[in-house]
Amino acid sequence: MCCAALALAALLEGTPLGALAQDINLPGVSPEGGAAAVDPAAPEGTPVPSAPLPGETMGDAAPTADTTFGERVTGDDAASPKRGRITPFNGAALPVEELPKLDPSGTPPPAPGAIAPSGGVNVLDRMGASLPPLPKEKPFKGKPDDAYGAFQRGYYLTAMELALPRAQKGDPAAQTLVAELFANGLGVPRNTKNAAFWYEQAANAGDPVSMFKFSLMLMEGRDVARDRKRSEELMRDAADLGNGSAQFNYAQLLVSDMPGEKGLKAALPYYEKSAEKGIADAQYALAQIYMNVEGISDDKRATARSWLLRAAAAGFDTAQLDAGIWLIDGLGGDRNLEEGFRWMRLAAQNGNIIAQNRVAHLYINAIGTQPNPVEAGKWALLSLKAGLRDPALEDFMEGLPDEQVAEARKAADLFRPR
Repeated sequence: MCCAALALAALLEGTPLGALAQDINLPGVSPEGGAAAVDPAAPEGTPVPSAPLPGETMGDAAPTADTTFGERVTGDDAASPKRGRITPFNGAALPVEELPKLDPSGTPPPAPGAIAPSGGVNVLDRMGASLPPLPKEKPFKGKPDDAYGAFQRGYYLTAMELALPRAQKGDPAAQTLVAELFANGLGVPRNTKNAAFWYEQAANAGDPVSMFKFSLMLMEGRDVARDRKRSEELMRDAADLGNGSAQFNYAQLLVSDMPGEKGLKAALPYYEKSAEKGIADAQYALAQIYMNVEGISDDKRATARSWLLRAAAAGFDTAQLDAGIWLIDGLGGDRNLEEGFRWMRLAAQNGNIIAQNRVAHLYINAIGTQPNPVEAGKWALLSLKAGLRDPALEDFMEGLPDEQVAEARKAADLFRPR
Protein backbone atom coordinates (compact mmCIF):
# COMPACT_ATOMS: atom_id res chain seq x y z
CA MET A 1 0.00 0.00 0.00
CA CYS A 2 1.06 3.58 -0.44
CA CYS A 3 3.07 5.06 2.40
CA ALA A 4 1.00 8.22 2.52
CA ALA A 5 -2.40 7.14 3.89
CA LEU A 6 -5.45 8.77 5.41
CA ALA A 7 -4.96 10.99 8.45
CA LEU A 8 -5.06 9.09 11.72
CA ALA A 9 -8.07 11.00 13.00
CA ALA A 10 -10.13 10.07 9.94
CA LEU A 11 -9.56 6.40 10.65
CA LEU A 12 -11.36 6.74 13.95
CA GLU A 13 -14.69 7.01 12.09
CA GLY A 14 -15.87 9.94 14.10
CA THR A 15 -13.63 9.61 17.15
CA PRO A 16 -11.27 12.63 17.08
CA LEU A 17 -7.64 12.06 18.02
CA GLY A 18 -7.36 15.04 20.29
CA ALA A 19 -6.99 18.64 19.28
CA LEU A 20 -5.25 18.15 15.96
CA ALA A 21 -3.61 21.02 14.15
CA GLN A 22 -6.22 21.31 11.44
CA ASP A 23 -9.11 21.46 13.93
CA ILE A 24 -8.05 24.25 16.27
CA ASN A 25 -9.48 27.74 16.34
CA LEU A 26 -8.48 30.32 18.94
CA PRO A 27 -10.88 33.25 18.84
CA GLY A 28 -9.23 36.64 19.07
CA VAL A 29 -11.11 37.68 22.19
CA SER A 30 -10.45 40.22 24.91
CA PRO A 31 -12.25 40.69 28.24
CA GLU A 32 -15.58 42.36 27.61
CA GLY A 33 -16.05 45.68 29.32
CA GLY A 34 -12.43 45.89 30.53
CA ALA A 35 -10.99 49.23 31.56
CA ALA A 36 -8.74 51.15 29.20
CA ALA A 37 -5.06 50.48 29.70
CA VAL A 38 -1.79 51.91 28.50
CA ASP A 39 -0.36 50.49 25.31
CA PRO A 40 3.37 49.96 25.91
CA ALA A 41 4.07 50.96 22.30
CA ALA A 42 2.12 54.23 22.49
CA PRO A 43 3.26 57.57 23.98
CA GLU A 44 3.17 57.62 27.74
CA GLY A 45 -0.31 58.03 29.15
CA THR A 46 -2.13 57.19 25.91
CA PRO A 47 -5.15 55.01 26.72
CA VAL A 48 -6.01 52.08 24.47
CA PRO A 49 -9.59 50.77 24.48
CA SER A 50 -10.15 47.13 25.24
CA ALA A 51 -11.30 44.98 22.34
CA PRO A 52 -14.80 43.83 21.54
CA LEU A 53 -15.48 40.16 21.00
CA PRO A 54 -15.01 38.73 17.48
CA GLY A 55 -17.71 39.97 15.16
CA GLU A 56 -18.30 43.21 17.10
CA THR A 57 -17.13 46.56 15.78
CA MET A 58 -15.84 49.77 17.24
CA GLY A 59 -18.64 52.03 16.05
CA ASP A 60 -17.58 54.46 13.33
CA ALA A 61 -13.89 53.59 13.51
CA ALA A 62 -13.94 51.34 10.42
CA PRO A 63 -11.33 52.16 7.78
CA THR A 64 -12.42 53.51 4.44
CA ALA A 65 -10.37 51.18 2.20
CA ASP A 66 -12.34 49.00 -0.22
CA THR A 67 -10.50 45.80 0.73
CA THR A 68 -9.59 44.21 4.04
CA PHE A 69 -6.05 43.98 5.33
CA GLY A 70 -6.04 40.24 4.70
CA GLU A 71 -7.05 40.72 1.07
CA ARG A 72 -4.23 43.21 0.57
CA VAL A 73 -1.76 40.77 2.14
CA THR A 74 -2.87 37.71 0.16
CA GLY A 75 -3.70 39.52 -3.07
CA ASP A 76 -7.27 38.26 -2.97
CA ASP A 77 -9.47 40.65 -4.97
CA ALA A 78 -12.73 39.00 -3.96
CA ALA A 79 -14.98 41.39 -2.11
CA SER A 80 -15.89 40.61 1.50
CA PRO A 81 -17.98 42.41 4.11
CA LYS A 82 -16.01 45.15 5.86
CA ARG A 83 -15.36 44.63 9.53
CA GLY A 84 -14.69 47.17 12.24
CA ARG A 85 -11.30 48.36 13.35
CA ILE A 86 -10.12 46.45 16.43
CA THR A 87 -7.31 47.32 18.84
CA PRO A 88 -7.35 44.34 21.18
CA PHE A 89 -4.69 45.19 23.76
CA ASN A 90 -5.87 45.63 27.32
CA GLY A 91 -2.50 45.58 29.01
CA ALA A 92 -3.18 42.64 31.32
CA ALA A 93 -3.64 38.90 31.10
CA LEU A 94 -7.09 37.41 31.49
CA PRO A 95 -7.79 35.58 34.76
CA VAL A 96 -7.34 31.84 34.28
CA GLU A 97 -11.02 31.13 34.83
CA GLU A 98 -11.93 33.56 32.02
CA LEU A 99 -9.44 32.33 29.40
CA PRO A 100 -11.00 31.25 26.11
CA LYS A 101 -10.64 27.62 25.13
CA LEU A 102 -8.81 26.76 21.92
CA ASP A 103 -12.15 25.99 20.30
CA PRO A 104 -11.83 22.95 17.98
CA SER A 105 -14.44 24.28 15.59
CA GLY A 106 -12.23 24.35 12.55
CA THR A 107 -9.78 26.53 10.70
CA PRO A 108 -10.83 29.08 8.05
CA PRO A 109 -10.07 27.86 4.52
CA PRO A 110 -7.24 29.53 2.58
CA ALA A 111 -8.03 32.28 0.14
CA PRO A 112 -8.67 31.19 -3.48
CA GLY A 113 -5.37 30.65 -5.23
CA ALA A 114 -3.34 31.07 -2.04
CA ILE A 115 -0.85 28.58 -0.69
CA ALA A 116 -2.66 26.14 1.57
CA PRO A 117 -1.42 26.34 5.16
CA SER A 118 0.51 23.49 6.66
CA GLY A 119 -0.96 21.89 9.74
CA GLY A 120 2.23 19.95 10.37
CA VAL A 121 2.99 16.48 9.12
CA ASN A 122 0.61 13.89 10.50
CA VAL A 123 1.72 10.44 11.49
CA LEU A 124 0.34 8.66 8.44
CA ASP A 125 1.91 11.14 6.01
CA ARG A 126 5.25 10.42 7.66
CA MET A 127 4.95 6.65 7.23
CA GLY A 128 8.09 5.47 5.52
CA ALA A 129 9.65 8.92 5.58
CA SER A 130 12.88 9.76 7.35
CA LEU A 131 12.25 9.43 11.07
CA PRO A 132 14.04 11.08 13.99
CA PRO A 133 17.29 9.36 14.98
CA LEU A 134 17.01 6.47 17.39
CA PRO A 135 18.20 6.93 20.97
CA LYS A 136 21.78 6.09 21.88
CA GLU A 137 22.50 2.40 21.83
CA LYS A 138 23.46 0.49 24.94
CA PRO A 139 27.20 -0.12 25.44
CA PHE A 140 28.39 -2.83 23.08
CA LYS A 141 30.30 -5.67 24.70
CA GLY A 142 30.68 -7.95 21.72
CA LYS A 143 33.40 -8.19 19.09
CA PRO A 144 33.97 -4.85 17.29
CA ASP A 145 32.95 -4.70 13.63
CA ASP A 146 35.76 -2.99 11.73
CA ALA A 147 33.54 -2.23 8.72
CA TYR A 148 30.93 -0.47 10.84
CA GLY A 149 33.66 1.26 12.80
CA ALA A 150 35.07 2.71 9.58
CA PHE A 151 31.55 3.73 8.52
CA GLN A 152 30.92 5.54 11.81
CA ARG A 153 34.18 7.47 11.46
CA GLY A 154 33.34 8.49 7.90
CA TYR A 155 35.83 6.22 6.16
CA TYR A 156 33.30 5.00 3.63
CA LEU A 157 35.67 3.50 1.09
CA THR A 158 37.34 1.51 3.84
CA ALA A 159 33.92 0.42 5.10
CA MET A 160 33.01 -0.83 1.62
CA GLU A 161 36.32 -2.65 1.21
CA LEU A 162 35.84 -4.41 4.54
CA ALA A 163 32.11 -5.12 4.21
CA LEU A 164 31.80 -6.26 0.58
CA PRO A 165 33.78 -9.54 0.90
CA ARG A 166 31.73 -10.45 3.97
CA ALA A 167 28.51 -9.50 2.22
CA GLN A 168 29.37 -11.76 -0.71
CA LYS A 169 29.81 -14.62 1.76
CA GLY A 170 26.30 -14.08 3.17
CA ASP A 171 26.91 -11.93 6.28
CA PRO A 172 23.58 -10.06 6.73
CA ALA A 173 25.09 -7.20 8.77
CA ALA A 174 27.70 -6.59 6.08
CA GLN A 175 25.04 -6.82 3.37
CA THR A 176 23.04 -4.13 5.14
CA LEU A 177 26.08 -1.89 5.38
CA VAL A 178 26.87 -2.31 1.68
CA ALA A 179 23.24 -1.50 0.88
CA GLU A 180 23.40 1.66 2.99
CA LEU A 181 26.57 2.82 1.24
CA PHE A 182 25.01 2.31 -2.20
CA ALA A 183 21.67 3.84 -1.16
CA ASN A 184 23.28 7.04 0.09
CA GLY A 185 26.22 7.30 -2.31
CA LEU A 186 28.79 7.15 0.48
CA GLY A 187 32.24 6.39 -0.86
CA VAL A 188 30.73 5.00 -4.06
CA PRO A 189 28.37 6.39 -6.70
CA ARG A 190 24.76 6.26 -5.54
CA ASN A 191 23.08 3.20 -7.01
CA THR A 192 19.61 2.42 -5.67
CA LYS A 193 19.27 -0.80 -7.67
CA ASN A 194 22.44 -2.19 -6.10
CA ALA A 195 21.14 -1.04 -2.73
CA ALA A 196 17.85 -2.88 -3.32
CA PHE A 197 19.76 -6.06 -4.20
CA TRP A 198 21.76 -6.03 -0.98
CA TYR A 199 18.80 -4.99 1.18
CA GLU A 200 16.92 -7.98 -0.19
CA GLN A 201 19.81 -10.37 0.54
CA ALA A 202 20.07 -9.11 4.12
CA ALA A 203 16.29 -9.14 4.58
CA ASN A 204 16.13 -12.76 3.45
CA ALA A 205 18.84 -13.52 6.00
CA GLY A 206 16.81 -11.95 8.81
CA ASP A 207 18.47 -8.54 9.38
CA PRO A 208 15.74 -6.28 10.89
CA VAL A 209 17.07 -3.03 9.40
CA SER A 210 17.15 -4.44 5.89
CA MET A 211 13.77 -6.09 6.38
CA PHE A 212 12.34 -2.65 7.18
CA LYS A 213 14.12 -0.87 4.32
CA PHE A 214 13.28 -3.55 1.74
CA SER A 215 9.66 -3.63 2.94
CA LEU A 216 9.37 0.06 2.09
CA MET A 217 10.80 -0.58 -1.37
CA LEU A 218 8.28 -3.35 -1.99
CA MET A 219 5.46 -1.17 -0.70
CA GLU A 220 6.37 1.69 -3.05
CA GLY A 221 7.55 -0.40 -6.00
CA ARG A 222 10.85 1.47 -5.85
CA ASP A 223 13.64 -0.35 -7.77
CA VAL A 224 11.73 -3.61 -7.24
CA ALA A 225 8.32 -4.91 -8.28
CA ARG A 226 5.54 -3.78 -5.95
CA ASP A 227 4.48 -6.58 -3.62
CA ARG A 228 2.13 -5.51 -0.84
CA LYS A 229 1.76 -8.94 0.76
CA ARG A 230 5.47 -9.54 1.12
CA SER A 231 6.02 -5.93 2.18
CA GLU A 232 3.59 -6.29 5.08
CA GLU A 233 5.07 -9.64 6.10
CA LEU A 234 8.57 -8.17 6.21
CA MET A 235 7.36 -5.11 8.10
CA ARG A 236 5.64 -7.30 10.70
CA ASP A 237 8.69 -9.54 11.08
CA ALA A 238 11.03 -6.57 11.45
CA ALA A 239 8.68 -5.09 14.03
CA ASP A 240 8.57 -8.34 15.98
CA LEU A 241 12.37 -8.43 15.93
CA GLY A 242 12.43 -5.02 17.65
CA ASN A 243 13.05 -2.46 14.90
CA GLY A 244 11.44 0.76 16.16
CA SER A 245 10.73 2.25 12.74
CA ALA A 246 9.16 -1.02 11.57
CA GLN A 247 7.03 -1.14 14.72
CA PHE A 248 5.64 2.31 13.97
CA ASN A 249 5.02 1.55 10.30
CA TYR A 250 3.39 -1.81 11.02
CA ALA A 251 1.10 -0.06 13.49
CA GLN A 252 0.19 2.34 10.69
CA LEU A 253 -0.63 -0.57 8.40
CA LEU A 254 -2.92 -2.08 11.02
CA VAL A 255 -4.72 1.24 11.49
CA SER A 256 -5.10 1.67 7.74
CA ASP A 257 -6.35 -1.90 7.19
CA MET A 258 -8.77 -1.79 10.15
CA PRO A 259 -10.24 1.72 10.41
CA GLY A 260 -11.66 2.74 13.75
CA GLU A 261 -10.94 1.76 17.32
CA LYS A 262 -10.41 -1.90 16.43
CA GLY A 263 -7.36 -1.05 14.33
CA LEU A 264 -6.04 1.45 16.85
CA LYS A 265 -6.21 -1.08 19.66
CA ALA A 266 -4.56 -3.75 17.51
CA ALA A 267 -1.79 -1.30 16.64
CA LEU A 268 -1.36 0.00 20.18
CA PRO A 269 1.30 -2.52 21.32
CA TYR A 270 3.44 -1.64 18.30
CA TYR A 271 3.02 2.10 18.89
CA GLU A 272 4.03 1.57 22.51
CA LYS A 273 7.19 -0.36 21.63
CA SER A 274 8.16 2.16 18.95
CA ALA A 275 7.52 5.08 21.30
CA GLU A 276 9.78 3.51 23.92
CA LYS A 277 12.54 3.42 21.30
CA GLY A 278 12.27 7.17 20.76
CA ILE A 279 10.26 7.39 17.52
CA ALA A 280 8.53 10.78 17.80
CA ASP A 281 5.71 9.85 15.42
CA ALA A 282 4.83 6.88 17.61
CA GLN A 283 4.99 9.01 20.75
CA TYR A 284 2.57 11.49 19.19
CA ALA A 285 0.19 8.74 18.05
CA LEU A 286 0.35 7.13 21.49
CA ALA A 287 -0.58 10.40 23.20
CA GLN A 288 -3.61 10.82 20.94
CA ILE A 289 -4.78 7.23 21.40
CA TYR A 290 -4.32 7.30 25.17
CA MET A 291 -6.29 10.54 25.41
CA ASN A 292 -9.15 9.74 23.05
CA VAL A 293 -9.79 6.04 22.53
CA GLU A 294 -12.39 4.34 24.72
CA GLY A 295 -11.28 1.53 27.00
CA ILE A 296 -7.79 2.88 27.72
CA SER A 297 -6.80 2.30 31.35
CA ASP A 298 -6.58 5.33 33.63
CA ASP A 299 -2.87 4.80 34.32
CA LYS A 300 -2.09 4.88 30.58
CA ARG A 301 -4.39 7.83 29.97
CA ALA A 302 -2.54 9.73 32.68
CA THR A 303 0.69 9.44 30.64
CA ALA A 304 -0.77 10.91 27.42
CA ARG A 305 0.60 14.39 27.98
CA SER A 306 4.09 13.14 28.85
CA TRP A 307 4.23 11.19 25.56
CA LEU A 308 3.07 14.26 23.65
CA LEU A 309 5.77 16.38 25.27
CA ARG A 310 8.42 13.79 24.37
CA ALA A 311 7.35 13.96 20.73
CA ALA A 312 7.39 17.76 20.92
CA ALA A 313 10.88 17.74 22.42
CA ALA A 314 12.04 15.62 19.47
CA GLY A 315 11.14 18.50 17.13
CA PHE A 316 7.83 17.20 15.73
CA ASP A 317 6.07 20.51 15.00
CA THR A 318 2.53 19.10 15.11
CA ALA A 319 3.29 17.67 18.57
CA GLN A 320 4.62 21.09 19.60
CA LEU A 321 1.39 22.71 18.39
CA ASP A 322 -0.73 20.20 20.29
CA ALA A 323 1.47 20.52 23.37
CA GLY A 324 0.70 24.23 23.40
CA ILE A 325 -3.02 23.54 23.05
CA TRP A 326 -3.08 20.87 25.76
CA LEU A 327 -1.18 23.01 28.25
CA ILE A 328 -3.24 26.13 27.61
CA ASP A 329 -6.57 24.29 27.65
CA GLY A 330 -5.64 21.97 30.51
CA LEU A 331 -5.97 18.73 28.51
CA GLY A 332 -4.29 15.72 30.09
CA GLY A 333 -3.29 17.72 33.16
CA ASP A 334 -3.30 21.15 34.73
CA ARG A 335 -3.14 24.37 32.74
CA ASN A 336 0.27 25.95 32.31
CA LEU A 337 -0.10 29.06 30.19
CA GLU A 338 3.58 29.98 30.03
CA GLU A 339 4.67 26.49 28.97
CA GLY A 340 1.80 26.29 26.51
CA PHE A 341 2.86 29.58 24.94
CA ARG A 342 6.48 28.38 24.77
CA TRP A 343 5.56 25.23 22.84
CA MET A 344 3.16 27.10 20.55
CA ARG A 345 5.82 29.69 19.74
CA LEU A 346 8.38 26.96 19.06
CA ALA A 347 6.02 25.29 16.59
CA ALA A 348 5.50 28.67 14.95
CA GLN A 349 9.24 29.24 14.72
CA ASN A 350 9.55 25.81 13.08
CA GLY A 351 7.20 26.97 10.33
CA ASN A 352 3.85 25.54 11.43
CA ILE A 353 1.28 27.95 9.94
CA ILE A 354 -1.50 27.01 12.36
CA ALA A 355 0.82 27.70 15.29
CA GLN A 356 1.81 31.06 13.81
CA ASN A 357 -1.87 32.02 13.71
CA ARG A 358 -2.38 30.90 17.32
CA VAL A 359 0.73 32.67 18.59
CA ALA A 360 -0.60 35.93 17.17
CA HIS A 361 -3.80 35.45 19.18
CA LEU A 362 -1.84 34.56 22.32
CA TYR A 363 0.15 37.79 22.05
CA ILE A 364 -3.03 39.77 21.44
CA ASN A 365 -4.82 38.34 24.46
CA ALA A 366 -1.77 38.16 26.75
CA ILE A 367 -2.18 34.42 27.29
CA GLY A 368 1.06 32.97 28.67
CA THR A 369 2.98 36.08 27.65
CA GLN A 370 2.86 39.87 27.73
CA PRO A 371 0.89 41.63 24.97
CA ASN A 372 3.15 42.65 22.11
CA PRO A 373 1.52 44.31 19.09
CA VAL A 374 4.56 44.02 16.82
CA GLU A 375 5.12 40.31 17.54
CA ALA A 376 1.41 39.66 17.17
CA GLY A 377 1.49 41.49 13.85
CA LYS A 378 4.51 39.53 12.64
CA TRP A 379 2.88 36.14 13.26
CA ALA A 380 -0.44 37.37 11.91
CA LEU A 381 1.23 38.50 8.68
CA LEU A 382 3.06 35.19 8.27
CA SER A 383 -0.12 33.16 8.60
CA LEU A 384 -2.14 35.55 6.43
CA LYS A 385 0.51 35.49 3.71
CA ALA A 386 0.35 31.68 3.74
CA GLY A 387 -3.35 31.94 2.92
CA LEU A 388 -4.84 31.22 6.35
CA ARG A 389 -7.68 33.75 6.44
CA ASP A 390 -8.65 34.97 9.90
CA PRO A 391 -11.04 37.96 10.09
CA ALA A 392 -10.08 38.65 13.72
CA LEU A 393 -6.39 38.98 12.80
CA GLU A 394 -7.22 41.06 9.75
CA ASP A 395 -9.18 43.46 11.94
CA PHE A 396 -6.34 43.54 14.43
CA MET A 397 -3.90 44.54 11.70
CA GLU A 398 -6.30 47.25 10.51
CA GLY A 399 -6.24 48.72 13.99
CA LEU A 400 -2.46 48.87 14.44
CA PRO A 401 -0.70 52.22 14.01
CA ASP A 402 1.21 52.49 10.73
CA GLU A 403 4.60 52.44 12.45
CA GLN A 404 3.79 49.17 14.21
CA VAL A 405 2.51 47.63 10.97
CA ALA A 406 5.82 48.61 9.35
CA GLU A 407 7.78 46.99 12.19
CA ALA A 408 5.67 43.83 11.95
CA ARG A 409 6.20 43.66 8.17
CA LYS A 410 9.95 43.99 8.59
CA ALA A 411 10.02 41.25 11.24
CA ALA A 412 7.91 38.96 9.04
CA ASP A 413 10.18 39.56 6.04
CA LEU A 414 13.22 38.62 8.12
CA PHE A 415 11.64 35.46 9.53
CA ARG A 416 13.10 32.14 8.49
CA PRO A 417 11.85 28.80 9.90
CA ARG A 418 14.29 27.02 12.14
